[in-house]
Amino acid sequence: MATTNGNKKILDLKRWEFCTPAPAATVASALVISSRHYRQQQLYVTSTTTAWLYNPQEDGWAQVPSPALSTFAAGACGVAGAFSTGTTVAASSLTATAGSTTTITTNQTIARDLRGYSVYFVGGTNAGKLKTIASNTIGTNAVITFDSAEAVAFDNTSQYRLKTPVWFVFGAGTLAAASFRKYCFATNSWTSLQGVTGLPATFGTDGRLVSTPAWIDTGFQSFATGTATAGAATTLTNSGKAWATNQWANFQLRITGGTGTGQIRTVASNTGTVLTVSAAWTTNPDATSTYSLEGNDDFIYLMGNNAVAMYRYSISGNSWSTLAPTAARAAAPGLAASGHWVWDVSDSAWTAENSIINGRRIYSFRGGAGALLDYYDIAANTWVSGVTYAPATETFTTGTKYAYSGNFIYMQKDATGRWFRFNVVTHEQDGWNTMTYTQGAALLGDTCFDVEYRDGATEIVYIYMVLNTSTVMLRQMVV
Repeated sequence: MATTNGNKKILDLKRWEFCTPAPAATVASALVISSRHYRQQQLYVTSTTTAWLYNPQEDGWAQVPSPALSTFAAGACGVAGAFSTGTTVAASSLTATAGSTTTITTNQTIARDLRGYSVYFVGGTNAGKLKTIASNTIGTNAVITFDSAEAVAFDNTSQYRLKTPVWFVFGAGTLAAASFRKYCFATNSWTSLQGVTGLPATFGTDGRLVSTPAWIDTGFQSFATGTATAGAATTLTNSGKAWATNQWANFQLRITGGTGTGQIRTVASNTGTVLTVSAAWTTNPDATSTYSLEGNDDFIYLMGNNAVAMYRYSISGNSWSTLAPTAARAAAPGLAASGHWVWDVSDSAWTAENSIINGRRIYSFRGGAGALLDYYDIAANTWVSGVTYAPATETFTTGTKYAYSGNFIYMQKDATGRWFRFNVVTHEQDGWNTMTYTQGAALLGDTCFDVEYRDGATEIVYIYMVLNTSTVMLRQMVV
């Protein structure tokens, strides 16, 4: 029997409930990094050497290997990515060493049972196939078995992305080689990334990492799909479209069927009918090619450091670059600033294909004991500063926690327990409720996250928080 959520506003008041306490009390800069993958695990980092995974399905914590970060200071932040490539520092895919119609042999040392997760093939034999993992061996050269067979066997040309969680952690402070590392769920291992080149020598005050993943939960999140009418070395054409100029810039274009299937490229620009990609296709699409426009798996954005500058990390390039928006942010984000990629708004104005808003904006409350709100337009590479909203009188600073889900950004003010909800469609900020359990001193570091229960079309959202200077973790159902 399908789950029915019969809760009604006013009739059913929101109630905070206790969860299993965190294994260590929150300290300055401690953070919870939310994964939107299948099973929705959360990575809790409290120092250069300590981290735990929280499994919301079991309401339990388990310690993971030491992050071995060079630094962990004010400004520490993290975000989950869309796919794992094991211990490879930077790669857009891995390649099988052998296979059959139901298996691939990897060159990875897999440490976990991955059944239920997925593998997407980006090139070679069976490019474009999306497979669910039925089982896998543990250890070196792990073999992954799928839940269904293909007509043609996978082989040593099959290039794939493992759709399991990977968390990127930025330690801030005086930056060193291991200030930026990733934790791979599948391999249970940490890897140092390109840590400092292209970034300031020090990074502090507060920080936010923001990703724009195409893969959400158990599938790709498409903002638009279609069939090409033509293609060339760096373009895909759909003559039936009427897109706004460059509305898809910096989105991801994935060929889902027909000629060139499996290929993924970043959109550099677009006209009303033509998408131009930033790197040439390996196989040019044509009139048989179907496509999907999605969030960009390759990009991670970094903001903070009491500065208006924003940086972007390329996973495939393993490199940082400084963005040069056409309009700079009007003022620097301060203590407890937020940063959320808004991608799942249900309003028709946001989902309209020819003027898409979903997936284009990163909303950021400036924090610093202020009420100002800005957003970054990813496609236009520009900031819109001082967004008008009402009542815009509550201020936010150290101790504030944030979570994004659907049409709303949820936030606890400082360490007061008072919660608000910002509607990105109507630009209204409402009082949401008050969490009355006593917290300790306000701390930098965002330890709030959301988890969704899904049963068919039913989605029930919970907001979780590890309290300031505490091990207490509470959650509340969104009614």
